[in-house]
Amino acid sequence: MSIVNTLPSRPAAIDPAADGPVRRIPRDSLSERAYQEVRAALMLSRLRPGEKLLLRPLAARLGISATPVREALLRLVSEQALQMDERGTVVVPSIGRERFLEIRALRCDLEGQAGAAAAARATPEAIGALAAIHARLLEAEARGDFPTALHCNEQFHFGLCRLADMPVLLGLVEILWMQCGPLLSHLYAGGPQNRPRHGHLEALEGLRRQDAAMVRAAVVQDIEEGGRPLLDFLGRE
Repeated sequence: MSIVNTLPSRPAAIDPAADGPVRRIPRDSLSERAYQEVRAALMLSRLRPGEKLLLRPLAARLGISATPVREALLRLVSEQALQMDERGTVVVPSIGRERFLEIRALRCDLEGQAGAAAAARATPEAIGALAAIHARLLEAEARGDFPTALHCNEQFHFGLCRLADMPVLLGLVEILWMQCGPLLSHLYAGGPQNRPRHGHLEALEGLRRQDAAMVRAAVVQDIEEGGRPLLDFLGRE
């Protein structure tokens, strides 16, 4: 089953009375925790383009007051992960083809650089952990659990980036993922991709060989080939 079929047919505001993409949080570090929760919802495509994030319903869903939620949303607006319309309503932005291609190119540069740096730092244990994440991704795809597959894909890419130990680069990559995350709901619209060899496997082999160029090329290949369904979708749009 496509992940698209699990989403509403048109954008809708969050309803605090129903289960949804964000979870109730405890009352400590409220603004930061609200920020992290909405950020995760964006990156994992639990929020879709055009969806309104109404302040009071969202605060009720999170179980906190409106002030820290407003601070979190404004922070995400400043990072271009969310937009504010002329009425002051915060909206998940829609991404066009040109913006997606720009984000993809930046991801290739930054994540490719991180992968190359990771080649000299990755331990056998770290490589094994990444391989286990990729195995879970394939298992999720095989059973049609595409939300879990998206989560595993995010874990793999950020796990690889963290191995580079480049915190500034990691922060930039996180912002790019927030911006394109809502679009990922269309990644499995046609089901799992049939690739001759998955880019993750090439990256893992490059890490084992400590071959920086191989890891960089594999990351770029994975980003470009894995994103083809999104380009197809944007072309139809």
